[in-house]
Amino acid sequence: MGKAIGIDLGTTYCAVAVLQADGKPVILPNSEGSNITPSVVLFPETGSGDEPLVGEMAKHSAATAPLDVVQFVKRQIGDPSWKFESTNGESYSPEEISAVILKRLKSDAELALGETVTDAVITVPAYFDDTRRTATKQAGKIAGLNVLRVLNEPTAAALSYGLDVSANGTVLVYDLGGGTFDVTVMKINNGEFDVLGTDGNRNLGGFDFDNRIAEYIYEQLENEGCANATDDSALSAEIREKSELAKRSLTTVAQTTILISAGGKQYRVKLERSKFEEMTKDLLQTTQELTEIVLEEAHITWNDIDHLLLVGGSTRMPMVRQMMERISGKQASRDINADEAVALGAAIQAAITNAESTGQELDIYNGEAPVISDVTSQALGVILLDDRGQDTNFVVIPRNEKIPTKGSQEARTVSENQAIVNVQVTQGDDSDINYVTVIGSKELPLPPYPKGSPIRISYNYDIDQTVFVELFDLTANKMVGTFEIDRSQNLNDEQVSTAAKKINSLPIS
Repeated sequence: MGKAIGIDLGTTYCAVAVLQADGKPVILPNSEGSNITPSVVLFPETGSGDEPLVGEMAKHSAATAPLDVVQFVKRQIGDPSWKFESTNGESYSPEEISAVILKRLKSDAELALGETVTDAVITVPAYFDDTRRTATKQAGKIAGLNVLRVLNEPTAAALSYGLDVSANGTVLVYDLGGGTFDVTVMKINNGEFDVLGTDGNRNLGGFDFDNRIAEYIYEQLENEGCANATDDSALSAEIREKSELAKRSLTTVAQTTILISAGGKQYRVKLERSKFEEMTKDLLQTTQELTEIVLEEAHITWNDIDHLLLVGGSTRMPMVRQMMERISGKQASRDINADEAVALGAAIQAAITNAESTGQELDIYNGEAPVISDVTSQALGVILLDDRGQDTNFVVIPRNEKIPTKGSQEARTVSENQAIVNVQVTQGDDSDINYVTVIGSKELPLPPYPKGSPIRISYNYDIDQTVFVELFDLTANKMVGTFEIDRSQNLNDEQVSTAAKKINSLPIS
């Protein structure tokens, strides 16, 4: 059986790793010799079929061919309304674009290993919901991968850190990537990784810090008499690229100059690190607030934290380390590679899962295989009538419960001889149905009983944080119906199969 790989499918960059025979994970370089691959796809105009190009060359093409380049697709995954139209007339879903990236990563891994690769663990932000986790697995399947499981990114980072330095104690992982933010607290005890709590924002990352610089550049151009700069797609792409470069420069220097060509003129925009930090302090403050919420919900204080891990390329911004060390009173660990830790942890989990399925023994952590206990990132509930007859969300499985887990909620029928129960599965903590998301629903049959007859709705939440629902008739004391949530936001099996054939036919490079 071939090796199982770990994939960090990032918003801006990806990395792939594998566990070696000596029990150590290692990053697999891509075909260009780099340890990370930009999550960017170029669909050049060919006059015939699409020939997508993934990675560094695609990223460099963003400024010259902005309409042919797809970036940041991870933010769209699981959104059925989002489509990318190539110049050649083809339409792609977020899952298909992600599959194009994964197919390139798979091909590069096979080149590095010299063998076929099929099995993989793909990481996701801890705060990803069921729809996005399912969409990520579907993207892997479309790319020709057998997705062993999806693993939370902060958990993966802690797994690689714990293995690398044999750390024990309570760890806080602050993960600020290109497009998402997660914070997770866990205990490591001799190879046991016990997640205590997690929170995050799937729409907060380095991308948003870049946007603030871009807004500043537009403002300066307008002050210099450059009108309608936002209407020029090529200029906008150039500004986006140079905003990211400026952010990177400001990690090492106190001031940078951004050169922009527009309307036949050259503009020089100076930006000081202090100004950049002032422009983005609200973004950083949001991450601090989420971090403090996680500590509070886990019933621990900064005094209880033994290790502080900063993961994700955006944590290289000096203000991130400064803030975290200031509020924690602790030094952030230097024994972790912000870009590679997640993929390395995914490789460890891939080897563990592969060994479990094949009955192999795995000796990689003090003579034992690591044991990981994760938690739910989102609360699951059901919509029922409350005592006042109002539709209300009742939480069945709270956020930060250990997984896999089960939960149930008892209810009563609301009419005589009621023959159907509409089970609406929700995501979110609020009792107000306007502040939660219905992620699936199904009508299940019930024998005709008097009004007020008791029923029970039960949820099973598995290791990948996907949901299975059961309805019990408590009058007859038997189960009357089951379903996996229909995932109306996700592709169905036929669409996944069709997408796989489509992506498999493309010459991806």
